[in-house]
Amino acid sequence: MIVNGRPVGNMRVNEYIRYKPEAFKAVCRAYDALSAEVDVVVIEGAGSPGEVNLKAHDIVNMTMADYAKAPVLLVGDIDRGGVFAAFIGTMDVLTERERKRVAGFVVNRFRGQESLLQDALDYTLRYTGKPVLGVIPYLASLGLPEEDSVSFKDASAREGVRPEGQDGKVDVAVIDLPHISNFTDLDALRNEPDVHLRVVRSAAHLGTPDVLILPGSKNTLADLDWLKQSGLAGAILALEARHTTEIVGICGGFQMLGHTIADPGQIESGSGQTEGLKLLAVDTEMQAEKTLERTVATHIPSGLEVRGYEIHHGKTTSSGIAPLFACASGQDVGLASPDGSVWGTYLHGVFDADPFRRWFIDRLRQRCGLAPVGRVLSVYDIEPALDRLADIVRQHLQIETIYRLMGVR
Repeated sequence: MIVNGRPVGNMRVNEYIRYKPEAFKAVCRAYDALSAEVDVVVIEGAGSPGEVNLKAHDIVNMTMADYAKAPVLLVGDIDRGGVFAAFIGTMDVLTERERKRVAGFVVNRFRGQESLLQDALDYTLRYTGKPVLGVIPYLASLGLPEEDSVSFKDASAREGVRPEGQDGKVDVAVIDLPHISNFTDLDALRNEPDVHLRVVRSAAHLGTPDVLILPGSKNTLADLDWLKQSGLAGAILALEARHTTEIVGICGGFQMLGHTIADPGQIESGSGQTEGLKLLAVDTEMQAEKTLERTVATHIPSGLEVRGYEIHHGKTTSSGIAPLFACASGQDVGLASPDGSVWGTYLHGVFDADPFRRWFIDRLRQRCGLAPVGRVLSVYDIEPALDRLADIVRQHLQIETIYRLMGVR
């Protein structure tokens, strides 16, 4: 359980339910502080406000909207089907007080001719007394990070094994940890035309990738144990012994590559210490205080700048390994084996910088017998994607009506 970026404990579901009133106090304090500084706060719900099994102790959705005295828009994904039944059914299970707070509906991800929806829009208005305030079209190739790991994990079924033959692409395998976090670290690589990025959850599908990436984890020790139990740890060690695959760890994955991970304060586990994969001569100890920093660093082998953020409990120390990155703070945000074939970093977003990402891919290309490209092929910048989304949403919403509901017109 994390509140304002700080852990407050490990809880089973019943403990969490009992803790929710305390959590809600923290939520309200955070909202009050933010709303005192800005003109508008847009609050996103979590799941559905109509989950009747959760409503009694729900601290998000309508409970938070009520605290903030906020008008509510119910957004439905028509691409999944049944969106108007979902709107009407949700209104039916809300209390009268909650229904009054709902200002209208938004249909999202619509494919087709909008005029064909008019009968459904009119019916929804008659039945609920609330209007549909916009129909947002389905946008292919949006170019934005996924909200959560569902789409990332779905990709594992599609991408499982290495493609046959040499197709001019480097093969990047990412381990699908049970508690994977910060999976957006891989988005920039996925966009590259000469990269085949696949998600692996079993030793049988690992194969011999050009690079293997151990991503971040919400529970590093539990995921390390899963690697050992699943046979993936042994498969990773076998890859390293063959010297054909570069092995990269990011944050929790970086910690797993080391000799030991100690957790004396039981931040993530009930055990005191466990052995890592022993691929890097580093040791990690979990700390009660979490590191939360934006970081700019220079990747020493390439001389290129990278930018990202750190969000981790562990403090990692090395046994005589030279730092991989140079940063103004002097902290070691990344370390590598002497030959550079195994390396890890605490820097989330390390692959977002276009020149560094191309340098990294070109080095992999050369290792597997392909000519380096020598120029940036893909620009990873979410700002144009956000602008495109904002323009389209603005065009398809009754935006002036929504502004009036918000009190800014």
